[in-house]
Amino acid sequence: MTAFVRWAHPPGIPSDRGTVVTVGTFDGVHLGHWTVLQEIRRRAEATGRRSVLVTFDPHPLKIVRPEHAPLSLTTPVEKKEILAESGLDYAVFISFTHALSRYEPRRFVEEILIGRLGVKELVIGYDHGFGRDREGDPGSLEAMGRELGFAVDVVAPVSADGGAISSSRIRTLLEEGAMSDARACLGRPYSIRGVVVRGEGRGKGLGFPTANIRVAEGDKLIPPQGIYAVRGVLRGGTYAGALHLGPRPTFKGSPPTIELHLMDFDHDIYGEEVRVDFIEHLRGIEPFTTVDALVEQIRQDVDRARRVLSDGE
Repeated sequence: MTAFVRWAHPPGIPSDRGTVVTVGTFDGVHLGHWTVLQEIRRRAEATGRRSVLVTFDPHPLKIVRPEHAPLSLTTPVEKKEILAESGLDYAVFISFTHALSRYEPRRFVEEILIGRLGVKELVIGYDHGFGRDREGDPGSLEAMGRELGFAVDVVAPVSADGGAISSSRIRTLLEEGAMSDARACLGRPYSIRGVVVRGEGRGKGLGFPTANIRVAEGDKLIPPQGIYAVRGVLRGGTYAGALHLGPRPTFKGSPPTIELHLMDFDHDIYGEEVRVDFIEHLRGIEPFTTVDALVEQIRQDVDRARRVLSDGE
């Protein structure tokens, strides 16, 4: 079972035979990341060492260049949930600060990777950069490894649909509404989560009751407005659903909402947290001249979402 450690000042991890380590932001924990994680797990098991992932919170760009910081694919809680399935011995979350941002690559290696973690093998992705201004790269790490006594292995890129998988590529796909392509890169559906709050009750009045979701994470990437086929994950199970995300132009003056209609579901879930897994973008937001026309479109959306979700099972 993976042990999670949060470090403001890393205390170190005991390991008589040293550790196999990887370092990175791992936003999204996508299939390219997963390849690296499974490689350090394999190497650690083969050598009797501890497998350790080192990641950062917040994202380093939020400290050094906040105007260029990307929206997050995974919150710290989501990242931990995904990493819990990795089989690693430790996942270490280091608080990224201005002081840490000024570490030169060699200092980071000597003080943290060697001094605190006892690294004997370092596994990194092909595009890895670290240290002040990302001055460290695979070549400089390999040189330091030869001098300081640890091996470095660079993992080649993992591809999907002819392109290398990366967090930035996944962000672009999500911003385009390409949910299935993003899922192919992540290895799972993209998701958001929030608490069910009371809304205006319009959905129920239209014959399609909805759960209004309030998403608290301000820097979490929210897919573009539209209607989606989704799955809603609650404490009591997983349900097929259709999601409205964005404005409601048919009702003048109504604020934008995230409204989830769960199929074949009739329970009170106010105050409960729900995870929404995005499966397919069905259409954009459009106004309707009559409520009857809106109801007919909702019916078509729900039927289409049901078909999409049935085809994926």
